Amino acid sequence: MAASTPSRPNGLRATSVADLSHIGLQLFFERGFDETTVDDIAEAARIGRRTFFRYFPSKNDLPWGEFDILIDRMRNDLSAVPAEIPMVAALRTAILDFNRYPQEELDYHRKRMQLLLNVPSLVAHSTLRYASWRAVVAEFAGRRLGLPETDLGPQVVAWACLAACLAAYEQWLRLPEKSLLELLDSAMTQLEDVFGAREP
Repeated sequence: MAASTPSRPNGLRATSVADLSHIGLQLFFERGFDETTVDDIAEAARIGRRTFFRYFPSKNDLPWGEFDILIDRMRNDLSAVPAEIPMVAALRTAILDFNRYPQEELDYHRKRMQLLLNVPSLVAHSTLRYASWRAVVAEFAGRRLGLPETDLGPQVVAWACLAACLAAYEQWLRLPEKSLLELLDSAMTQLEDVFGAREP
């Protein structure tokens, strides 16, 4: 059965990262990631192939949408956290804000994460994205612990936060009736119990 081709209303072209990401993801949902080409996405978005690559370096980057913008926002938010806020409590707030989506976007985001966590080529590509996310956490943890961000302590905090988030996401995909933010909050609260007593 042929899949429908999403396009912009009234034949308008995609003019933002968010627009193009939504169009590409809809094609991935309907046709499969490997079966969808950059040319397919460009045609549906009414843009040229070269224009696609101005928005995304590769097809693998498209499912991440505005991830880089969110990373910068998270870094800025953590930089502004008052010193009296405990490290893991601050990370918990920042991570919840990073993963806060409007109710109408949650089903769409669930499908996005199913792709990112299950399509082999996307899973491999995710290591680059996760590294940039962990770097933000390690920078903040390093400042709080008085250590270089590459030191074992900040890196343990960064890896532990990523593991907690991925565990929460896997639960959310398996149990769609659960709240994503509640699962993330619970996961980070458990980390807070582990790390909280060890903070300087």
